[in-house]
Amino acid sequence: MELDIDDLTPRERSRIVKSAVTPRPIAWISTVDEEGADNLAPFSSYNYVSSSRPVVLFNSPTGDAGGLKDTARNALVTGEFAVNVVTEPHLEQMDHTSAPVPANESEFDLASVRRAECRRIDAPRVADAAVTMECTLYDSISIHDRLMVLGVVQYFHVAAEVLTDDEIDMTKLETVGRLGGPYYTVATPGTFKRRF
Repeated sequence: MELDIDDLTPRERSRIVKSAVTPRPIAWISTVDEEGADNLAPFSSYNYVSSSRPVVLFNSPTGDAGGLKDTARNALVTGEFAVNVVTEPHLEQMDHTSAPVPANESEFDLASVRRAECRRIDAPRVADAAVTMECTLYDSISIHDRLMVLGVVQYFHVAAEVLTDDEIDMTKLETVGRLGGPYYTVATPGTFKRRF
C-alpha cells in the first residue's frame, strides 16, 4: 500500500502514525490547578529529550475549539507536573482516568488512585507508582494540533521493589505501553540483549 498524506483524512493519518510509532510509553500525569484541585490523566505521546539533566515531554491535543486539556493547562499555569510511570497492576485505573470529567472533579477519586505528596512541587503523585518524576516547566511549543510541554525533572521517587543493586531493574518494571487502536501492551524484556 502506498499512501500520499495529502490523500488521507486527519483521522487516517493519525491512525497510521499511532500504529507505526509503538509501543508508546505512557505518562500518567498529575497536576493541580490554581484553585488547588488535582488532576490525573494518561498521555501516550511522551518521552524524554535529555537524560544527564533530565527533561521529559508530553504532547496534548489543543482541542477543536482551541481549548487545552486540564493537564496541559495546569502545567502551564502552575509551572509544575508529575510523571507517574504506569505498570501492569495499574492499567485499569490508568485507563479509567482518561474518562472525561469536569475540571473540578479529581480523577484520583474517580479511579480510586491513592495520592502521595511530592517533595518539590504542589501536585500530588500516584502513591503506588513504581517511578514518579517531579517536574517543573521548561518550555512549551505549539505544533499543529498539539502542544508539546517540556519539564525539567527535579526529583525522583523509585519503589524499592523495582530495584536491584540500587538501579532500576527492567525485569521488575512491567511498564505499560500504548499500541494503535484500543490496545495496550506490557513490557517484558526479550532474550536478546544490546551488545553495542
